[in-house]
Amino acid sequence: METVAEHGATTPRVPRHVAIIMDGNGRWAKARGLPRAAGHQAGAEAVRRTLRGCIELGITHLTIFAFSSENWRRPEAEVDDLMGLLRFYLKKEISHLKGRGIRLGFIGDRAHLAPDILDIMEHAETETAEGATLTVTVALNYGARDEIVRATRTLAQRCADGDLSAEQIDEEAISRELDTRSLPNPDLIIRTSGEQRLSNFLAWQAAYSELVFIPVLWPDFGRADLDMAIEEFQKRDRRYGAVAVS
Repeated sequence: METVAEHGATTPRVPRHVAIIMDGNGRWAKARGLPRAAGHQAGAEAVRRTLRGCIELGITHLTIFAFSSENWRRPEAEVDDLMGLLRFYLKKEISHLKGRGIRLGFIGDRAHLAPDILDIMEHAETETAEGATLTVTVALNYGARDEIVRATRTLAQRCADGDLSAEQIDEEAISRELDTRSLPNPDLIIRTSGEQRLSNFLAWQAAYSELVFIPVLWPDFGRADLDMAIEEFQKRDRRYGAVAVS
């Protein structure tokens, strides 16, 4: 099954770019009488399963929503736990990711992240830069509105400097200033835990994404859930405003 896609191309059966809102770690832990940190640890295992599934299915891009710009409002202890896990898993997984041909990148505002985390991120990006099997993008201190504001400020400054005119600002100009400038727009966005909203995730890029909401909490997300989401994606008729072609 193939359907008409943007610019007259066709959509393959397997989406090129999958983005995931990994929701439900806290509820998973609470249901088991465990601290929230245990839910985040279990969620990291779900990430590993998902990376493996994406490679097996031939998906070339995966973006995961790890920490939003709003998550700083959570209790300080939980934020500290999350940042500690980030440090641990990035250091631990770099060689594994590199060995599997996974290229790691990050989107989001880096200004408020700790210097040692920035160093780890930059090291991970450098070490995995040659990966060609799967591009994994981690949204860290990311918010879609913040991303658009930052892009708009850059364009406004370029106009003020005389490098750009207002008439030259179009969709492509804005897209080139977004954190995702080097990535294709997501074909499929999955959210776990049963919640049905984007929560300030890839708002610009999701204009024509297919959305699939799964009731499974993120730590329980496995290959069968990924397959189900892709099967649902395959049923969708992606017309991008055009008329369906029989």
